[in-house]
Amino acid sequence: MDNYYSLLGVPHTASFQEIKRAFREKAKRIHPDIAGPKVEDEMRRLLNAYQVLSDPGLRSEYDQGYGRFVGTYHFDYRTFLRAQPEDGVSQAKLIFFELLHFEYEEALKIWEGQGGLDFPLDRYLEREDWMDCAFILAEELEKRQRYYEAFMLLVTLVREERRRPYFRHFMPDVENLLKELVRLRLKTAVDAETYLECMGILMELQFPPKDEARWLRSMAETLVRMGDLQTARGVFREALKRNPALSNAIQLRRKLNVQEKL
Repeated sequence: MDNYYSLLGVPHTASFQEIKRAFREKAKRIHPDIAGPKVEDEMRRLLNAYQVLSDPGLRSEYDQGYGRFVGTYHFDYRTFLRAQPEDGVSQAKLIFFELLHFEYEEALKIWEGQGGLDFPLDRYLEREDWMDCAFILAEELEKRQRYYEAFMLLVTLVREERRRPYFRHFMPDVENLLKELVRLRLKTAVDAETYLECMGILMELQFPPKDEARWLRSMAETLVRMGDLQTARGVFREALKRNPALSNAIQLRRKLNVQEKL
């Protein structure tokens, strides 16, 4: 039986913050994305230790059980969470647990069962865990061509990061995934009205002017296809204000009769 305290390298008297810090430091060193698949089992054991010791109730039960049944006692965190399907906190933790254990299909199944985008992960998880969980979910949704859901999760992360930084050095990965999704996939995955709504949300996030110009151009093109030339003309002019040298705009200029230089 693993001694969870030994796995994390903390004493039995360790505070929650000490446990969390120890977990994150070890996880960075042995995560399979960094150290390769050979450490997956070690990562799973580390996650089991953290999930139990970071929860006061589970930690108390573990301490009691370990002391009485050393060598035989085993606390199954996954089973414990699954036994509480009506408890939002338990189900949010279960989703994160399954994601961190590479059980992506199971995590998505639980997330969908709890309402998908309507399930408030941010209410049930600590901020850092929620943001990590949402990003992994977005990656998996994008791989499964569920682009709208991935987009909405990524937008939420960017908005929260703008409010109070957490990802910092990893934020370019989040933003790049969002930009790639918008550039290559989102437009063909949703109807025109939904696409315009998504672009409107994106414009609220204060990206660089050149990015905004491209998105506005795409909005104008969509409006042209919808037959709303007047609105398209105004949107296109906003694009040119942000980037007068906007590429791939000649044909749109002609369609909208926008010849002036802004």
